[in-house]
Amino acid sequence: MGLTDTHAHLESFTRRGELPATLGRAREAGLERIITIGTSTDDWELYRTLAESTRDFVAYTVGLHPCSVEEDWPEQVAQIETFWADGSRPRPVALGETGLDRFHLPKDSVAADRIFSNQRAAFAECLRLARALSTPVVVHSRGAFKECVEMIDASGVDWTRVVFHCFVEGPEEIESLIERGGRGSFTGVLTYKNAENVRAALKRQGRDKLMLETDAPYLAPVPHRGKPNEPAHLIHTAGMAADVLGLSLDELARQTTQNAKDFFGS
Repeated sequence: MGLTDTHAHLESFTRRGELPATLGRAREAGLERIITIGTSTDDWELYRTLAESTRDFVAYTVGLHPCSVEEDWPEQVAQIETFWADGSRPRPVALGETGLDRFHLPKDSVAADRIFSNQRAAFAECLRLARALSTPVVVHSRGAFKECVEMIDASGVDWTRVVFHCFVEGPEEIESLIERGGRGSFTGVLTYKNAENVRAALKRQGRDKLMLETDAPYLAPVPHRGKPNEPAHLIHTAGMAADVLGLSLDELARQTTQNAKDFFGS
């Protein structure tokens, strides 16, 4: 069994005409599945078409990234449900990514408060939709972990269907997800020298819910850090995760890919 990249953004590769070569390198590196993550109406249809043409390899999600939340967010979110309605085309395997992001807010406090208020409203509506659709949720949380947890608690969403992608918090935060039934997934940050807290969180979560991702084209793992990332580089993150958990790479691949299948149903 090969690896599964549970969170990549294939839009840039597609628009530059690099996708066939990128997917070819991913297969050569031992990947058997990539989930490409929707962030706004700019990429949802692109990803559905891609999943249609590569059903054996690429699945997709639909969601509104907090940094994509503009004043027209209600109109964008209103379109999400339609991607589950057409049974003749591939349906998303999750709603996301959605969540809260304080890191990218402007310095002006009035503008920041307005934007963050819109993020909260959009996240709440996405959580309502996820519950209604009974679909997994991919959460983006940057500088807003506690607020994301509180909003998910309040939403009534089934925590066993929630993943905090690109988990970069520590053991205490992963514990709060575990006790609710949720999970974190891990990127190339796991390989960074100064990421002891992330490795400790991985060890605390263990293997039973572990999923791996590249977040490509971002967050390339060592030895590619500082360069554009791609799904083929997942092998380096997997190697670090295997070392932390005391598993062989084959064991790690089998476990994480099965976990991804169980979580996404694909």
